[in-house]
Amino acid sequence: MRDELVIKKVGIRIRKLRLLNNISQAQLAFEAGIPRMQVVRIESGSINTTISSLNAIAKVLNVELKDLFDFEK
Repeated sequence: MRDELVIKKVGIRIRKLRLLNNISQAQLAFEAGIPRMQVVRIESGSINTTISSLNAIAKVLNVELKDLFDFEK
């Protein structure tokens, strides 16, 4: 069962952290080893991405994986 709200919130959180780090979607994708369009879809909440992709994104953003789920910040 997919939780669309959580998927959207994770995407919004990633976008916020990416912008705080002044990193483009292309740079994030390259450094995380995933396609740029995947980053676009993750940030828009249109895909339910893998934990391994989220972990790679967290590393590029210099945060822990759990921080991607901290929607209150």
